[in-house]
Amino acid sequence: MEVTVRAYRPEDLAQMCDIWNEIVEEGVAFPQIETLDETSAADFFGGQSCTGVAECDGSLLGLYILHPNNVGRCGHIANSSYAVKSGVRGLHIGEKLVIHSLSQAKALGFRILQFNAVVRTNDQALKLYEKLGFQKLGVIPGGFLMKDGHYEDIIPHYREL
Repeated sequence: MEVTVRAYRPEDLAQMCDIWNEIVEEGVAFPQIETLDETSAADFFGGQSCTGVAECDGSLLGLYILHPNNVGRCGHIANSSYAVKSGVRGLHIGEKLVIHSLSQAKALGFRILQFNAVVRTNDQALKLYEKLGFQKLGVIPGGFLMKDGHYEDIIPHYREL
């Protein structure tokens, strides 16, 4: 499978909504509760510093968003989120997205990429971030409200670019 990562285009929005909303509805990784429609997606994805998509034969398999984690004196720290379509998870698409986002963050002048809320039960993400050289910042007990109503720990991570 030949997967390429590129900047999103407006014609990608319907597929991007499907992928993003699947993660939101699963309720175990993204902090968002509300799903996107094509109008809100255009604003959301278009408002990022960079939005990338993973594509194979015209189908989108995943995406990422990249933006400042904070403002002013902390504006050199980026934040990113990744979404991979459920039917293709485990095929290293997330890894391609993270690697692409690292290069884009550096090109945009960011010095650090930080993840604020990696849920403790997201084993695949935790393994990937360790493999790619991210450092754990500690544990925030009960920092994430899971869809089933219980609170799960989160583990912030960072990597210098």
